[in-house]
Amino acid sequence: MKVFVIGSGGREYALAWKIRQSPLVTKLYCAPGNAGIADIAECIDIKPADISGLLKFARQESIDLTVVGPEQPLTDGIVNLFEAHGLKIFGPSKSAARLEGSKVFAKRFMKNYGIPTAEYQSFTAEERFDAERFINEIPVPIVLKASGLAAGKGVSICETKEQALEILTMMLDEKVFGEAGTSVVIEEFLVGEEASVFALTDGKEFVTLVPAQDHKRILDDDKGKNTGGMGAYAPAPIVTDEMFKKVRHQIIAPTLRGMANEGHPYKGCLYVGLMITETGPKVVEYNCRFGDPETQVVLPLLDEDLVELMLASIDGTMKQNVHVKPQSAVCVVIASGGYPDAYETGKPIFGLENAVHDKDVVIFHAGTKHGHTKGEIVTAGGRVLGVTAIGSKDNLEETIDRAYRAVEKITFDGAYYRSDIGKKGVAWMKRLQMTEHR
Repeated sequence: MKVFVIGSGGREYALAWKIRQSPLVTKLYCAPGNAGIADIAECIDIKPADISGLLKFARQESIDLTVVGPEQPLTDGIVNLFEAHGLKIFGPSKSAARLEGSKVFAKRFMKNYGIPTAEYQSFTAEERFDAERFINEIPVPIVLKASGLAAGKGVSICETKEQALEILTMMLDEKVFGEAGTSVVIEEFLVGEEASVFALTDGKEFVTLVPAQDHKRILDDDKGKNTGGMGAYAPAPIVTDEMFKKVRHQIIAPTLRGMANEGHPYKGCLYVGLMITETGPKVVEYNCRFGDPETQVVLPLLDEDLVELMLASIDGTMKQNVHVKPQSAVCVVIASGGYPDAYETGKPIFGLENAVHDKDVVIFHAGTKHGHTKGEIVTAGGRVLGVTAIGSKDNLEETIDRAYRAVEKITFDGAYYRSDIGKKGVAWMKRLQMTEHR
């Protein structure tokens, strides 16, 4: 098979890396890819937003399967376009991708189908005064979300009413998120711990991959600004077997039934961002694709042919369960200094060869490109590398240590990473062990 991956980040590297392992695959392309992906796939200079250009390439090369990494092409209708030309493509249709593309649509959908989520109201610029009144009525902290796609940065957790009103002004008046912020969702703050679950589905049947926990904030101890993700680990012990069952039966199954009922059957990867609260799991957000950096810890633990699963999603032959390796995985993101605000690129990266001597470490390139001199790799984005270590399921601390030992071998000017990825998981494991001993 010829497989075509769309995107250029760490998620796309992880997808390409896993797809490359399939015996079905004879040729792998990626558009536009990055310096790391170039080692395992042929990179094609087409932007993910250029869906007509991507279609033209897929038809010219007789691509057998296209896999979409980022959300924008999906919400723009790339699946509909490819299918109209008889091409197999993994992902949801344009109407189904609204679960991520419109938070207003997603919140109304959850309310209609009784899917547990935070209480909310949504407002447009014309309803500005109603939005202010709602902010003044509800307790702090208050969560404000741009309804549309904002590259993972459209969510603000406001500790004071003044801050919430300030963010409201930035979204509706100053239009800091452009079209994405023309509608704003204002919701109650959920107390608990976040977790991520991916379901691969053909619209009816689904399989769930191992639950993960992302670290969104830029600084240790979950402080500072929201980012696209500074690291992740899996499995997340906060999602106990009982909790996992609730997620499947109370959230994923009714979501798929509801979307089919609405006439928008959901195929592809459904990412459910969860808050594990005292009263059970609640949906923070849906994404219509694999999450980043969670993909970089979930796929190394998948003991299945990913290409076969994707074809089953497209063909309507999804099985009931998947095999998962009895291991843990930890990914630490190395970012450019200044991220998620302004940062410089073009910094030479040193030590990549030393970091991969351990067979249980994989370095997933995210924001990298080839430099001017032969063999040189330089930074080309905010999140530069995802360093993933794999280890024993029962010893998460050891896996964390392995990841950080590899991270310490890599350097570039301004390199920054969090030093506490996975610590919450260790604390949870100790808590669960104490409960078992009692």
